[in-house]
Amino acid sequence: MISNESSILVQGLSKTYSKRLFKKGYRALDDVSLEVGRGSVFGLLGPNGAGKTTLIKILLGLVRGFEGKAFLFGEPAGSVASRRRVGYLPEAHRLPAYLSGRQVMELFGQMCGRDLPFLRARIPALLEKVGMAKDADRKMREYSKGMMQRIGLAQAMIHEPELVFLDEPTDGVDPIGRAAIREMVMDLKSRGVTIFINSHLLMEVELMCDRVVIMDHGRILRQGTIEELTPRTGIAEFTIQMPNPDVERLLTGIGRDFTAMERGFSIAVNDPELDQCIDRLRGAGISIRGVQARRLNLEQAFIGLVKKEGWK
Repeated sequence: MISNESSILVQGLSKTYSKRLFKKGYRALDDVSLEVGRGSVFGLLGPNGAGKTTLIKILLGLVRGFEGKAFLFGEPAGSVASRRRVGYLPEAHRLPAYLSGRQVMELFGQMCGRDLPFLRARIPALLEKVGMAKDADRKMREYSKGMMQRIGLAQAMIHEPELVFLDEPTDGVDPIGRAAIREMVMDLKSRGVTIFINSHLLMEVELMCDRVVIMDHGRILRQGTIEELTPRTGIAEFTIQMPNPDVERLLTGIGRDFTAMERGFSIAVNDPELDQCIDRLRGAGISIRGVQARRLNLEQAFIGLVKKEGWK
């Protein structure tokens, strides 16, 4: 049984799609195990065909016939009890074009079991949060892709779920809209809601997620915090008050790959060499404004890991 501290528990999950008339059979998931804590932001990453969509559909009860176990809030994934506590924004959602944004939210809210008085009291604040208050009464057919995405996000939260699945939530959204979505995700997290994000925009995932799983060919390659998945490169970046043309000579014999920058320099060093750099700079009367260890970003780590595992 899942613990009270977890929203999602997956144990040894495997799914094989059988061969059909015009389709080959294939194994979409291969012994996948993961756990998502309550009130956290969790990211699911992987190239096309990695098994991400199959995993989400199993958790939502849209795909059956799998091996292993999957629970939401201690209930079997896909059960009525678990789905009542879940909001979902699909990647390719299709909202009724003849309804307004406000009507879409009322419709989906009622489908989730909420009555109209509750919805009409809640909808205005949600529309304001996603930046759609002024356009709420226009028909969906008049919306841009980004506007549809904002309404889709609002409908996923209309019934106050405890777990929200967001499949490419910032797809087609402008930079201001992406910032607003990040703010909403952080607000939900602060209120104890769990957010499960599937996205190809790795910069967005890096900014929002507490933990990340990287999948390929139905298997989990790595999982951990952003810090654990983006290791240090061994390069330190120094910001100094007055760039000194003699700094490279001053640091002769320490580290390697010295590179001058506009307000300082970078150099590849280990920890003892870093201390030596600082000592020599201070000994020469050079004021150090900042030292930062350069890390791989999530995109670099992702590409390196997937290529290492043989993705082509």
